[in-house]
Amino acid sequence: MPASEPPRTLADQLRGWSDAALSRLLRERPDLASPAPQDSGQLASRAGTRASALRAVDQLDQLELTVLDAVLACGGTASRGRVRALVNADETAVDAALDRLHALALVWGDDDLLRALSVLGDAVGTAVSGLGPDVELLLGGYGPSRVAMLAADLGLAPSGDRSADIAAIRDLLADPDRVAALVGEVDDRARAILDHLDREGRDGSVEATDRPVRRADHAGPVDSLLARALLVAKDRRHVALPREVALHLRGGRTTREAVVGPPALVTGSRDAGLVDRAAAGAAFEMVRHVELLLEHWGTQPPNALRSGGLGVRELKSAAELLHVEEKVAALHVELAWAAGLIDVGSTDEQDAAWLPTDAFDHWTATSVADRWTRLALAWLDSPRMFGQVGSRVGGKPVNALAPDLERAWLVDTRRSALREVGELPAGEVLAAGTGLPSLVDRLAWLRPRRPALRREAVAWTMEEAAIVGVVALGGLAAHGRALLGDDDPTHHAAAALEPLLPEPVDHVLLQADLTAVAPGPLEQDLGRNLATLADIESRGGATVYRFTERSVRRGFDSGWSAAEIHAFLSAASRTPVPQPLVYLVDDVSRKFGTVRVGSAESFLRSDDESALAELVHHPKASSLRLRRIAPTVVVSDVPLDVLLPRLRELGAAPVVEAPDGTVRLARREVQRARSPRTRRTDQGVPGSHDPRGAARLGARIAATVTAIRAGDKAAAHRPAGPPSPSQGPRSSPAELLSALREAADAKQTVVIGYVDNAGVTVDRVVDPVHVHAGQLTAFDHRADDVRLFAVHRITGVAALRDA
Repeated sequence: MPASEPPRTLADQLRGWSDAALSRLLRERPDLASPAPQDSGQLASRAGTRASALRAVDQLDQLELTVLDAVLACGGTASRGRVRALVNADETAVDAALDRLHALALVWGDDDLLRALSVLGDAVGTAVSGLGPDVELLLGGYGPSRVAMLAADLGLAPSGDRSADIAAIRDLLADPDRVAALVGEVDDRARAILDHLDREGRDGSVEATDRPVRRADHAGPVDSLLARALLVAKDRRHVALPREVALHLRGGRTTREAVVGPPALVTGSRDAGLVDRAAAGAAFEMVRHVELLLEHWGTQPPNALRSGGLGVRELKSAAELLHVEEKVAALHVELAWAAGLIDVGSTDEQDAAWLPTDAFDHWTATSVADRWTRLALAWLDSPRMFGQVGSRVGGKPVNALAPDLERAWLVDTRRSALREVGELPAGEVLAAGTGLPSLVDRLAWLRPRRPALRREAVAWTMEEAAIVGVVALGGLAAHGRALLGDDDPTHHAAAALEPLLPEPVDHVLLQADLTAVAPGPLEQDLGRNLATLADIESRGGATVYRFTERSVRRGFDSGWSAAEIHAFLSAASRTPVPQPLVYLVDDVSRKFGTVRVGSAESFLRSDDESALAELVHHPKASSLRLRRIAPTVVVSDVPLDVLLPRLRELGAAPVVEAPDGTVRLARREVQRARSPRTRRTDQGVPGSHDPRGAARLGARIAATVTAIRAGDKAAAHRPAGPPSPSQGPRSSPAELLSALREAADAKQTVVIGYVDNAGVTVDRVVDPVHVHAGQLTAFDHRADDVRLFAVHRITGVAALRDA
């Protein structure tokens, strides 16, 4: 095809594109590349499907949608100059929007004749401008006599042919001067009706429209409008404003108001260093909370619900453990799952429980910055609507980790919100109170077709970003900006965060009230050992640990000896070990192991006869059913796993005796679930942080372009099909769909081979309108009407040849 010749179909247009243009199309509309199209015809067929076209339309901003709306208002075909005249915006911006629509294959053709995809007329329509149908379509409900009367009233000579008269009325209303003259003839009440219907963008309700009205009659305002075709009756009770009249009322533009750029963000001043430090503090706190929660779940895992998710009581327990609100605890749980640190596993007592995975052990061995990066990236690219946890949807509460929280548009919304904040100049942040609403309005302009939950999603994004440590004080931190970058964000974000994190300390301050104060974040081994011997009493800039008899006994259960505990406390403290703490450790040590528990169902054995006598006669031990069978032996029919904690509640410190008489420590077994395969679905998706995924995407697009070029070359040398589709070999479904959509886009008459109800294949001459849901809508020349054809019954398609 010569370069100067306009393309006949979208497939012809795609064949003439450069490899770079094709690559851009496949990158911005990745659904077109999977699986790789056979040729440009199949690529065009996919681009014209309703689902794919709507996904592309969802990427458009307000101006681009308005420009597309203008093309559709012209019946789906318009010149570039006509679109410029219709859109109430700067011509340079309109041209840029048209180029974007062209690059997305939503509009094709040259500047003299641009065509919108045929499917967009029904799927999108003129939703932005609210323009009604054109007068030709509205007059389709009028009978021949009424059409003739209306044409005569408008000064046209009725031809007796209803279609010709309707076309003449359409041509008259297409002239702005004629419409202006007609509008000038009506009174103020009629003009007010026109303005009202235009602003409301919907049909009007009237008493009746079936009575004859003439232009010369002194009728009411509605009748005078009907007599001049400024309103058209849709039925006996409703009237509609023709598109041509609405354009006149709007000054020849599709919108009354000018379409300008996105609204600006409302900002305030804030030192960038302060933003970075505040965000780093939140990032450190989140990592610490996730680690604490998962270490606890490793020994006391919560049940997994049958329907999936985490129970309300379990979430509340997690919030109490972390000393945070339940919605914050839910975010920590969701991030741990998104990062692959927890999954459903089984234990001896539980068929399904939430357990840390093997990846958690590797995660805890890395630096705090690397741990944060993994969690932050998991949050950034997760399609789950975390903010809905704790609310009620359909009358049912939404649990953490519950299924069906994924929203395909959420990742783009989250990244877009952060990107807009990140583009603010240095030292500027979102203003308190008014900054967030301005961000919502800006994103509504950039992505106007996002669902109604977008406003809540943006608010949740900023709230979650502050908890994760990406945003602080209304500004994007340096490590958050690195997280959004395309050049190895994993490394750069960790490197930006590392200098901002507090240095871990290697000591605590022991106090006489059996507490230890950690003046900062502890080194990993020190913090883990101290958490074994003491309970956290309060958190903050300094963490306070409290030693109790139970906590010290936990150390003995874990295999510590009294000497090792004393040595650890002396080495870890910058202050002398208080005497009360020394006494506490020694007292627990003396009790520990004096009583041994076994199975008879269970038995107790001790060389200290008085200790056994005290237990047997203890007033709270009756439910244990202890029976002394020897001076040093007591048995019970209570199972060991029940007897052991009950004895500890009574103040004893028993140890478990193995069958060979050796002591078996009662340390809690740390349990793990198998690390899941990567849950990420954004590998190779634009905006993904994984550089390997981006490289794979580039290679896949290049291979797809090569395959399309090869398919085009093969198609160019393929012999032409038989003149009669009913007599030729049956075409493949992809070839049929491609040919039908090309014919619909080009408004071309074709011959199809169609299997009728009797099983006989016949030729039908049709004008395809569009293909959707497995059916071809086309004008059937034989039936002289628009009919539906099942695509699976069509055996072939061929262009209608001239006689």
